[in-house]
Amino acid sequence: MLISKQQVITCDDILLSLCDSVTQVLSTATGDKINYTPMIQKITNTTLRPDIGTFVLFTGTFSGMVVLNFPKETAMELYRSYMKRMGLSDSDLVSNYTSEEVSNTLGELLNQMVGNFTSKISSTLHGLINQSQPKMLSLPHQVEISINMTLDRPEVSRITFFTAEGNVFYLELAMDNTEFKLAGEIESSSERALTPEEIMAEAGL
Repeated sequence: MLISKQQVITCDDILLSLCDSVTQVLSTATGDKINYTPMIQKITNTTLRPDIGTFVLFTGTFSGMVVLNFPKETAMELYRSYMKRMGLSDSDLVSNYTSEEVSNTLGELLNQMVGNFTSKISSTLHGLINQSQPKMLSLPHQVEISINMTLDRPEVSRITFFTAEGNVFYLELAMDNTEFKLAGEIESSSERALTPEEIMAEAGL
């Protein structure tokens, strides 16, 4: 994402950049195509929902929180596809979404997704964004947990994703309601955002 003096980068632009990172990393990791709806839903707060709720905090040039909520069918599809792509057989895989192996896999994927996103956005905005370690919770169907950061003017949005098998999961982004404009000339740099493949290679995957 390049920026010109006439361009204004908004929260929605940042959200769509995050969505692109999610689809790129998951499609590479699983070997399956991941898509998201072109509709952005504005909501009032972020919520961890069944069956697996995950979140990551980030701070720096701007602050915010990424939440991903996976129904158990989606969690198991992503887990199986990722592990099979890593060379495991069906007999090596767990069968219950509450297993620690499933949570660890989704946590690793979330770490890669947000890492790809923060690298791209830091480069685009010529700033610095740091991320926390992912947090995961397996939740019973009757439980939802609202989580919030201290933000001056929060902007909270949700987007629906679809897997290759037609299962869904949901991404929520909470961040400061802000926008970025180019105030001067930007010096050229040889730095670039890492690709999902490079991120996985650095992680030894």
